[in-house]
Amino acid sequence: MLNWIRSRSSDVVDVFVYIVVLNLAIEYIPSVISESFTLSILTALLLKITLEVVRFLEAPIMQRLKGSSVTPQRAFWASALWALLVGTKLIVLELIAVVFGDYVSLGGFISVTGLVICLILARAGVRWLLSGSTKS
Repeated sequence: MLNWIRSRSSDVVDVFVYIVVLNLAIEYIPSVISESFTLSILTALLLKITLEVVRFLEAPIMQRLKGSSVTPQRAFWASALWALLVGTKLIVLELIAVVFGDYVSLGGFISVTGLVICLILARAGVRWLLSGSTKS
């Protein structure tokens, strides 16, 4: 049980990072709106879950893409990866609209894409910082 909790501690850190990045976006990007801090926390949780599902779906596609040596197969798997990554942004927009209605808005496709990129980079940066600080 303790190992499971320790393995999930990185998920808690991810959610905290997502909350910070999302609230910075709310503050500085006019099209990103949340009516309350509580809703931004719930939005960050929804984004975390969505991005984890995408990572789960992306892994086998990447494996098949890397393992393909025939050009048509590589093109198919590259197209599947592109469709997943683009479709994810549309799914995020729709999920936010369905779950939170007019209380939360992440703007349009471009702002969601930028937000997701920032979330991924911030998450990687914090994980890198934390992994380096434990080795000292």
